[in-house]
Parts: sequence; C-alpha cells; structure tokens
Amino acid sequence: MLISECVKAGLRKSLKDKFKDRRGSTDIIADILSVAREEAKKTQIVYKANLNFTRLEQYLPPLVDKELIKNTDGEYKTTEKGRAFLRDYQAMKGLLN
Repeated sequence: MLISECVKAGLRKSLKDKFKDRRGSTDIIADILSVAREEAKKTQIVYKANLNFTRLEQYLPPLVDKELIKNTDGEYKTTEKGRAFLRDYQAMKGLLN
C-alpha cells in the first residue's frame, strides 16, 4: 500500500471515530440539565456542558417550553420534570452500556 493510501485510510478511520464520539441531542440535553441541577447562569452551562452560546441558545427555549428547566432572573434550574428525565436517561444509558 502506498503512503498516500495509508494516510487516506487513517484519516477516514479517525473521522469515523470522531463522528462516533459526537454527542447526540439527548446527550446534550442531559448535560445541560445536569449542570443546572443547582442554579447556573448561561456561561456556567456553556463551560460545564462543553457547548458554545449559539448551541445553548438552540436548546434552552425548548427545554423551558417543555418545563424541563426554568429561568429565574437569568439563572437556570432543572425542574422536577427535568430531574425525572435525567433519572430515566441514566437508567437507559446504564442498560445500553
């Protein structure tokens, strides 16, 4: 095998690994809710959930609308419904692993 073919094969493999390791929307939601168990500002959620502000702005309004998280004066806190989601998420994740 030529060096260029080896490099291409290695790149393909590493890209597949990167895509496989990406979080899905459910994982991101769980991360946001986990961070907001204790009140958290947007900046704290961004850093602790490993997001950017644009991505966070896509997730927060639906989470508030579905009453999984509440916004009180710029601080977000996971609701009881959100904590139930997290418990179910962890149980499901435990079964799959």
